[in-house]
Amino acid sequence: MSILKDFEQELKKDIKKAGYEVENLSLEPSNRRDLGEYQLNDAMQLAKKYKENPRAIAEKIVKFLEKNKRIIDINIAGPGFINFSLSEEYTYEIVNKMHEDIFSNIDRIEPKKVIIDYGGANVAKALHVGHLRSANIGEALKRLAKLVGYDALGDAHLGDFGRPLGLVIKEIKEEYPDLPYFNPNYTGDYSEVKLPITNEDLERIYPLASNKSKEDEEYLEDARDITMKFQSKEKGYYDLWKKIVDISKEEIKKTYDSLNTSFEIWNGESDEMEYFDELYRIYAEKGFITESEGAKVIEVAEEDDNSPMPPLMMVKTNGTKSYDSTDLAAILERKRNYNPDEIWYVVDGRQSLHFEQVFRAARKANLVDKQVKLEHIGFGTMNGKDGKPFKTRDGGVMSLNQLIDLVYQETYKKITNESIMEDEKKEIAKKVAIAALKYADLLPFRGTDYMFEVEKFADLEGKTGPYLLYSTIRMKSLLAKAKDIKIEKSSKFKGKTEREIILTLLNLPLSIKKALATKSLNEISEYIYKLTASYNTFYAENKILVEEDEKRKMSWLVLTETVYKVNCLLLDILGIVIPDKM
Repeated sequence: MSILKDFEQELKKDIKKAGYEVENLSLEPSNRRDLGEYQLNDAMQLAKKYKENPRAIAEKIVKFLEKNKRIIDINIAGPGFINFSLSEEYTYEIVNKMHEDIFSNIDRIEPKKVIIDYGGANVAKALHVGHLRSANIGEALKRLAKLVGYDALGDAHLGDFGRPLGLVIKEIKEEYPDLPYFNPNYTGDYSEVKLPITNEDLERIYPLASNKSKEDEEYLEDARDITMKFQSKEKGYYDLWKKIVDISKEEIKKTYDSLNTSFEIWNGESDEMEYFDELYRIYAEKGFITESEGAKVIEVAEEDDNSPMPPLMMVKTNGTKSYDSTDLAAILERKRNYNPDEIWYVVDGRQSLHFEQVFRAARKANLVDKQVKLEHIGFGTMNGKDGKPFKTRDGGVMSLNQLIDLVYQETYKKITNESIMEDEKKEIAKKVAIAALKYADLLPFRGTDYMFEVEKFADLEGKTGPYLLYSTIRMKSLLAKAKDIKIEKSSKFKGKTEREIILTLLNLPLSIKKALATKSLNEISEYIYKLTASYNTFYAENKILVEEDEKRKMSWLVLTETVYKVNCLLLDILGIVIPDKM
């Protein structure tokens, strides 16, 4: 139980002594600091329950709150809002507890098993800026879920089984027609065939093949046929497909690693298709599969729909499987192998219709138990200064590696410490660039579009990742200079700035709770900025290491180390690595 939750439980006991039972205490940080630091809003709800005047209820409660040594300056505002502040002794208790154990102010939640689908990279295609948000939000949500006690697993869910791979293989066949993969009479071992293709070749081949397919119907039809061949594991085509996946997956992992993004499950759509025959049988036996213009579909429309709901596509007219069916098969696979309580899909908000179809189809055939939660966690787009999706200067789609390099070029210029050697400077600049990208991406509410400005978000000042890193490193440096002092406990502060920091520390569980409820990291991002900015104000106001009052110096060092620990914890939740220096 967090320090804040423990405090709330104590207040509930005071309210009970006044003769009232409150289940969910309504304790909020006050927006009117002239009235108090916190506000209890329960009198209004209790008035409805007990049929009494809310102000009269508040007056009864206050009589018992006045005996609580943790609170001071109690007053009643309006119809029954109870305002109060924290006693000085309690502020020391808060800091000392968090300093001793940073997790003492984090609430653990009833354990759940959650699978988070936040990859979606397409094999044989370069990851582009559109993959940034799913990686950042998904990874941070996974880390947040683990923090509160969930058993959270990240699934890359690679796009490795659709027509794009058919197009790639078609173009390879055009360029290298003599490869054994295309020889139906080949009897050798395909694993020993040297494929003259690199990942760079694949990234060149896909857009080339895609453009050809738009202009040449016969070319497109061949690609469709090839797709069906490797999906049905036809010799040669299936073996070539496996090699392409291996080549591409290695590069995809490198890019995700650079973003500090990891997955416990590296499944692709092809892995889910192992369950397709069983999936098809389940729906066929229940009579849910119908034919529409030669395709096999599942109707998912409901009577109370306010707009048309198209059916879910199980098998396309040409016999290939759609990504509707792979997502449906993934639910069956996850149920069998992991039995999750919840499945979260961190995918572009524009895919909401697709997930509504998939979830309805899954419920229709009871693929998972009723209590299993299926949730699409949609997000907006990252835009350039023109308000349109971020692109290269020539208007093309920017790859994720290009974006990272663009930010790196800017952060490299910010590392001006002459004592840092060139190689180390480059490594630091990379970490700072990732911090800039991640923080900018996680700062807005996930559902909104936002404008990414390289110069702004790479700045060492303002609400940026580099600012948070620089400030946290400075805290670490200060603590290193005080290494000969045994930092034990706080017992003496002097001003409003320290108090503001302590109140922010106490409110940590509120930000975590809101972030988990909304599945958005903007709460955590705002919180760590507020805490860091408050500390920097305090740092500027005081000469910590040369303070003559030893009790005050000790208290300041305890406060510094506590803020440093919280910053390290939350930056890690955001997937941001702290360099040793900047």
